[in-house]
Formats: sequence, structure tokens, C-alpha cells
Amino acid sequence: MREEKLLTIREVSQILGITEKEVIDLAESGKIPAYKIGGVYLRFKREQIEEFRKDSGLTYAKSDPSLRYTFIDRLKDFFYFNDFYILSALIIILMLLIILRGY
Repeated sequence: MREEKLLTIREVSQILGITEKEVIDLAESGKIPAYKIGGVYLRFKREQIEEFRKDSGLTYAKSDPSLRYTFIDRLKDFFYFNDFYILSALIIILMLLIILRGY
């Protein structure tokens, strides 16, 4: 059985050509079916989003370059979600250098 990949809010906003906030509003109002993973993260089935797009007449805006998830965006997200771990690793390395210099 093939496991279906669920879409993120960002992917749905690109498919529908609307903002991520509008996607969340549509999901909260029940206009598009959404699934919560772990009770927090919204995910969507591609078939249901495509059906909503057809029914609502929204255009497919994936080719719009301003909506692409660029390397810079990925880098910003990486540091946003991992800043604590990076800072902790740097502090540990610094402490080890200070301790080992004495020997």
C-alpha cells in the first residue's frame, strides 16, 4: 500500500495562490478539509485541495517565483528551529577548550 504524502500549509498556499494565513483561515472555517498531526500541525490531502481549487476557481500559482521556498528561506527556518542546539554546542565546545587548555 502506498503511503500518501500530506501537504503543508506552505505547499497548499502555493497551490491555491493565497497566503498561508488565508489557508489557515479556510481550514479553521471548515472550507477546506485539514488534518492535525500531533494535535498541532495542519496537513492537507492533495486530492481534496485540487478539488477545492476546481470548485472555487482559484488559479494555480506554483510557477510564481515569489512563492518558491528558497535556500535562504530554508536556512532561516533551520536556524530558527535549531538555534538553541547550535548555541548549546558552541558553549560546550568553548568550555571544553578552556578546560583542556589547562592540561
